[in-house]
Amino acid sequence: MKIGCDVVDVKRIEKILNSKIKNSFINKILSTTEIQHLKLNANSLAGYFAAKEAALKALGVGISPTCTFKDVLLSKDNLGQPLISFSNKTIKEFNIKNASLSISHDAGIAMAVVLVEFNNV
Repeated sequence: MKIGCDVVDVKRIEKILNSKIKNSFINKILSTTEIQHLKLNANSLAGYFAAKEAALKALGVGISPTCTFKDVLLSKDNLGQPLISFSNKTIKEFNIKNASLSISHDAGIAMAVVLVEFNNV
Protein backbone atom coordinates (compact mmCIF):
# COMPACT_ATOMS: atom_id res chain seq x y z
CA MET A 1 0.00 0.00 0.00
CA LYS A 2 1.00 3.56 -0.60
CA ILE A 3 -0.47 6.82 0.59
CA GLY A 4 -0.52 10.23 -1.06
CA CYS A 5 -1.75 13.57 0.23
CA ASP A 6 -2.11 17.06 -1.18
CA VAL A 7 -3.34 20.46 -0.05
CA VAL A 8 -4.69 23.23 -2.27
CA ASP A 9 -5.30 26.89 -1.46
CA VAL A 10 -8.98 27.46 -2.28
CA LYS A 11 -8.25 31.11 -3.21
CA ARG A 12 -5.92 29.88 -5.97
CA ILE A 13 -8.79 27.86 -7.47
CA GLU A 14 -11.17 30.79 -6.96
CA LYS A 15 -8.86 32.98 -9.05
CA ILE A 16 -8.80 30.36 -11.80
CA LEU A 17 -12.61 30.14 -11.78
CA ASN A 18 -12.76 33.91 -12.31
CA SER A 19 -10.20 33.94 -15.12
CA LYS A 20 -10.01 33.28 -18.84
CA ILE A 21 -8.43 29.87 -18.26
CA LYS A 22 -11.41 28.54 -16.24
CA ASN A 23 -12.75 26.20 -18.95
CA SER A 24 -9.36 24.92 -20.09
CA PHE A 25 -8.35 24.21 -16.48
CA ILE A 26 -11.61 22.38 -15.72
CA ASN A 27 -11.43 20.35 -18.94
CA LYS A 28 -7.78 19.45 -18.28
CA ILE A 29 -8.39 17.92 -14.86
CA LEU A 30 -12.02 16.70 -14.90
CA SER A 31 -13.82 14.15 -17.05
CA THR A 32 -17.20 15.01 -18.58
CA THR A 33 -18.92 12.87 -15.93
CA GLU A 34 -17.05 14.62 -13.11
CA ILE A 35 -18.02 18.04 -14.50
CA GLN A 36 -21.68 16.99 -14.63
CA HIS A 37 -21.75 15.77 -11.01
CA LEU A 38 -19.46 18.25 -9.25
CA LYS A 39 -20.69 21.51 -7.81
CA LEU A 40 -18.38 23.83 -9.71
CA ASN A 41 -17.39 26.06 -6.82
CA ALA A 42 -13.91 26.80 -5.53
CA ASN A 43 -14.10 24.47 -2.51
CA SER A 44 -15.32 21.46 -4.46
CA LEU A 45 -12.92 21.96 -7.35
CA ALA A 46 -9.99 22.47 -4.97
CA GLY A 47 -10.91 19.22 -3.21
CA TYR A 48 -11.06 17.30 -6.48
CA PHE A 49 -7.77 18.81 -7.64
CA ALA A 50 -6.12 17.86 -4.33
CA ALA A 51 -7.57 14.33 -4.62
CA LYS A 52 -6.15 13.82 -8.10
CA GLU A 53 -2.74 15.13 -7.04
CA ALA A 54 -2.78 12.89 -3.94
CA ALA A 55 -3.64 9.88 -6.11
CA LEU A 56 -0.70 10.57 -8.41
CA LYS A 57 1.58 10.84 -5.38
CA ALA A 58 0.29 7.50 -4.04
CA LEU A 59 1.14 5.96 -7.42
CA GLY A 60 4.60 7.54 -7.28
CA VAL A 61 4.22 9.48 -10.52
CA GLY A 62 3.44 12.94 -11.75
CA ILE A 63 1.20 13.89 -14.62
CA SER A 64 2.49 11.91 -17.58
CA PRO A 65 1.27 9.73 -20.44
CA THR A 66 1.36 6.87 -17.92
CA CYS A 67 -1.27 8.56 -15.73
CA THR A 68 -3.12 11.80 -16.41
CA PHE A 69 -5.65 13.71 -14.31
CA LYS A 70 -8.40 12.04 -16.33
CA ASP A 71 -7.09 8.57 -15.42
CA VAL A 72 -8.02 9.35 -11.81
CA LEU A 73 -11.81 9.12 -11.59
CA LEU A 74 -13.73 10.76 -8.76
CA SER A 75 -17.36 10.44 -7.76
CA LYS A 76 -19.57 10.40 -4.66
CA ASP A 77 -21.79 7.75 -3.12
CA ASN A 78 -25.43 8.31 -2.09
CA LEU A 79 -24.33 9.93 1.16
CA GLY A 80 -21.85 12.28 -0.53
CA GLN A 81 -18.73 10.35 0.45
CA PRO A 82 -15.99 10.83 -2.14
CA LEU A 83 -14.97 7.75 -4.11
CA ILE A 84 -11.91 7.17 -6.25
CA SER A 85 -11.23 4.78 -9.09
CA PHE A 86 -8.82 4.65 -11.98
CA SER A 87 -8.96 4.11 -15.72
CA ASN A 88 -8.45 0.52 -16.90
CA LYS A 89 -5.12 1.58 -18.39
CA THR A 90 -3.90 2.87 -15.02
CA ILE A 91 -5.24 -0.13 -13.09
CA LYS A 92 -3.24 -2.45 -15.36
CA GLU A 93 -0.11 -0.28 -15.49
CA PHE A 94 0.16 0.04 -11.71
CA ASN A 95 -1.49 -3.26 -10.72
CA ILE A 96 -4.07 -1.47 -8.55
CA LYS A 97 -6.30 -3.59 -6.34
CA ASN A 98 -8.24 -0.94 -4.42
CA ALA A 99 -8.13 2.73 -3.42
CA SER A 100 -9.67 4.96 -0.76
CA LEU A 101 -10.10 8.73 -0.64
CA SER A 102 -10.80 11.36 1.99
CA ILE A 103 -11.27 15.06 1.21
CA SER A 104 -11.59 17.89 3.74
CA HIS A 105 -11.97 21.68 3.56
CA ASP A 106 -11.17 24.20 6.31
CA ALA A 107 -9.68 27.67 6.69
CA GLY A 108 -9.38 28.21 2.94
CA ILE A 109 -7.53 24.93 2.35
CA ALA A 110 -8.71 21.76 0.63
CA MET A 111 -6.87 18.58 1.56
CA ALA A 112 -7.07 15.07 0.20
CA VAL A 113 -5.55 11.77 1.24
CA VAL A 114 -5.50 8.73 -1.05
CA LEU A 115 -4.56 5.19 -0.06
CA VAL A 116 -3.83 2.77 -2.89
CA GLU A 117 -3.58 -0.98 -2.43
CA PHE A 118 -1.70 -2.95 -5.05
CA ASN A 119 -2.05 -6.57 -6.17
CA ASN A 120 0.94 -8.74 -5.31
CA VAL A 121 3.05 -9.46 -8.34
